[in-house]
Amino acid sequence: MQVLVNTDNHIGGGQALACLVESTVEETLGRFGERITRVEVHLTDENSRAKEGENDKRCVMEARLAGLEPIVVSQQGATVEQAIDSAADILEKSISRTLERLDAPKGRTSFAGEQEM
Repeated sequence: MQVLVNTDNHIGGGQALACLVESTVEETLGRFGERITRVEVHLTDENSRAKEGENDKRCVMEARLAGLEPIVVSQQGATVEQAIDSAADILEKSISRTLERLDAPKGRTSFAGEQEM
């Protein structure tokens, strides 16, 4: 899984921030293995340096799964770390639901326990 990190001009951190994002993404989404080809992370400061506000750091995560449309989530937090953690958790749930629906057998199970079409 490839992890790409993009920031605006108001988010600092360089290599340390990139390592934090990569480790968070690997830890949270690693269980999906080869099904995720790439995760793009965009970090922005909504208020820039003009003023400090609550929940003004935004993290947008886009996961690209093989053969599927990208799954995108966006979260805000008081710090960059909080925004990253929240976005990763929501992305994990979204990917899990998507893959469960794809992997589930078609049709429904009857009350007798037999698969109906």
